[in-house]
Amino acid sequence: MENGARLRVAVVGLGFGGSFPEIYRAHPDVAEVALCDTNAERLAAFAGEHGFAARYARLDDLLADGRWDAVHLVTPIPLHARQAVAVLQAGKHCACTVPAATSLDDLRALVAAQRESGRNYMMMETAVYTYHYLMAAAMRDAGELGALQFLRGAHYQDMEGWPPYWAGLPPMHYATHAVAPLLALADARAVRVHCFGSGSMREELRAPYGNPFPVETAIFQLSRPGLAAEVTRSLFETARDYVESFTALGGKASLEWHLENELPVVFRLSDRTPDGWGRPCAVERVAPPSRNDLLPPELHRFTHHSVLMDQQSLHGSVLHGGAHHGSHPHLVHEFVRSIVERRPPAIDAVRAADWTAAGICAHASAMRGGEAVEVPSFG
Repeated sequence: MENGARLRVAVVGLGFGGSFPEIYRAHPDVAEVALCDTNAERLAAFAGEHGFAARYARLDDLLADGRWDAVHLVTPIPLHARQAVAVLQAGKHCACTVPAATSLDDLRALVAAQRESGRNYMMMETAVYTYHYLMAAAMRDAGELGALQFLRGAHYQDMEGWPPYWAGLPPMHYATHAVAPLLALADARAVRVHCFGSGSMREELRAPYGNPFPVETAIFQLSRPGLAAEVTRSLFETARDYVESFTALGGKASLEWHLENELPVVFRLSDRTPDGWGRPCAVERVAPPSRNDLLPPELHRFTHHSVLMDQQSLHGSVLHGGAHHGSHPHLVHEFVRSIVERRPPAIDAVRAADWTAAGICAHASAMRGGEAVEVPSFG
């Protein structure tokens, strides 16, 4: 990419990934978008319907083509680390859906590949660009929350019937949607974890990963002195509707978001000490703004739901706009601008590794009956 030139970006994986090509194409700093998918029928249908000329059936062929500056991986979890390293080693910037990896060794390899390549890596964590998170971060920055006192996150999702690699996956290996908002709000990393597994799973779900737990819940000690966070994650055999939620408890105000289709609740503690015990607390449901002010005008339409792109998709968030509570255009914009501005992205390789390692170490603790596990630093 020459100074002042617009980027050429390729999106790999058109299932959930099908919500991204249109956003890249609309971005003012992107000149061209390519598609890559191993499913020839899906690739041809998507490219034809949406008018994308450049297409690849194999990632290796895409990486060998020097015309592309950046690659966005939206591929199965077991492929993330290896493919991201390959993208970086090919001299291309890399965005990748979560999690960055499922082992500490793979996280170390990813961080090393990013440093050696000098290219950008960004983990595309939706949970820190949702309407709800952006509102909580704005409240924190304005001093409305006061001192953060405690953080809690949860991600419940039933994965029955999804592709085979999901079967029996340790819940904390896919915990970043619950972990990331907490660590981002605290501007901290997890340093130690106690985690307990709970419940029981049928044998065919236990076998693939040797994981016996449908639910895992963890308490993390954070690098910010005196602050802790709690995370609960479930993937199977648990009757709970889908939600990615978080709570930030502050000394002045708190924000809690518990249900996918309900507004978050804001609690504001009065400064006035009444007669009697305790201070009064005002409670209200607040609609978070879309924060289009953070985006170029060309991307504003993608922060709200409109037309389903694939009615048969397994993933309910594959939408033309508004996917994952408006986070997708913010992710694309941050990745693109980080390249254009020649700076690290907000969720660079080190931060991605720190956030992902928290869950990996939590599962290790659960398998040891809740024993304390130190979370390594990648910085």
